[in-house]
Formats: sequence, structure tokens, C-alpha cells
Amino acid sequence: MELTGATWTDVDDCETDLAVLPVGSTEQHGPHAPLGTDVLAAEAVTDAALERYDGDVICAPAIPVGVAEEHRHFAGTMWVSPDTFRAYVRDCVASLAHHGFDRVVVVNGHGGNVDALAEVTATITRHDEAYAVPFTWFDNVGEHADDMGHGGPLETALLRHCHPDLVREDRLEDARAGAAERWGEWVSHTNLAVDSDEFSENGVVGDPGAGDADRGEVLLELAAAALERLLEAVAEREISTSKEPSGETDN
Repeated sequence: MELTGATWTDVDDCETDLAVLPVGSTEQHGPHAPLGTDVLAAEAVTDAALERYDGDVICAPAIPVGVAEEHRHFAGTMWVSPDTFRAYVRDCVASLAHHGFDRVVVVNGHGGNVDALAEVTATITRHDEAYAVPFTWFDNVGEHADDMGHGGPLETALLRHCHPDLVREDRLEDARAGAAERWGEWVSHTNLAVDSDEFSENGVVGDPGAGDADRGEVLLELAAAALERLLEAVAEREISTSKEPSGETDN
């Protein structure tokens, strides 16, 4: 059940303790892909998984702004600090738990959110009246995960399958021409670059032309199947939400 279109009485009648919270980012994805790519991906994978899942799940509205300051030089990019992001996610999970939805899978579409989500879901599980785990879709697509860049083949493929009208096909050659081969500038396992404009002319990493709609369909199927398995595991897991208060309020 999606909260956006439901009434409070609909939600009150829903007999489940399981919820999903999509999170993404509003940031540049090159000249060919929309700023909302990461939100759209998180929502698409969530929707596909819920169609497969045999059970009731509450689906919260997606969080559209994440940890994305690394793209600040490209127009339209929005970001919040990791502290703000963690606090917002934590409060959103707490509000779900208040109504009895205290098993929460946070479905992520943005690489910059990964570290903050690992931290905040651990904090929630340890100290709050809820159990939360993160799920990042592009980590769950098998061997395709090796091709993950930024606005590259995987994200472009998923968009071409789910939202083909949003891909600027006439800009793909420009996107390819200005793209970096890999993320960052690495020396001795250390990334010397802080922001994406330091190594990518147009913000793209990888070849977006290598991501067609057929590949996007495969990616969606793989990610949705993985999320379905995770939902089943979280629903069946024995958990305790009675914990000692931590006194923490800032993350």
C-alpha cells in the first residue's frame, strides 16, 4: 500500500509491520539523464519488488534529496549534509514505527547515500523502536554491478526501460564524449578527487550507450528479485524493538 494515495483509515486497516522507504537524490546525471534518476530508480525497483512480494507492505513516499555535494558544480543538483540526511531518515522510520510499521527496508538509488544509510539503519536497529536495513539496487544486479558508473550504462538502461521519455537520446554522443572511464582519481587506493567535476567533463562516468532498454529490463528483474528476498527475510526475522534508550538525537 502506497501512503501517498491511501487514506489514514486504509492504513489503519492494513495488517502488517513491514514498510519500505525509497531514497534517492536530485543531482546531475550528465546531459542525457534527468536530475531525478536516483529517485526514479529507487521507486521503480520498489514497485517491481512489491508486485512480486506475497504479502502486505507499506510503501512510504520517496526521499528525493540525499548526500550529493560531490555534484555541486553541476546546475540543479541539491544536497543535504550526512547528518541532516541521517536525522531525516531516522525520523521517517520512527514515524512509521509509531504506527506499528517497525520493520523497514530503505531502498536506495544513490551511491552517495550508502555510508550514511549503513550508519543510520544500524543506529535505528540498536537504539530505536524499529528494525531497519538498507538496500541499494545497483549492488544487487549480479555481474552487471561491475559496470556501475554515474549516468552510465546501468542507470541509462534502467531509465530506457522504465522512463524512456526522460532520456535525451540526441545527447548520448555528447554524454559519451565527456565521460570519465571510472569514478575518481586513484593513487595508492586513495581517491584524490573530492568532486565529480574534477575527473568528468560532463558528470558522466561510463558509457551510457552501453545501456539499452533490454538490459534495463534485466536489471529491474534482478534488483526486484533481490529486494523481494530481502523483504521476505526481514518479515520472517525474529527481532526485538525493546531497547535501552541511547540518548542520541543527532544522527
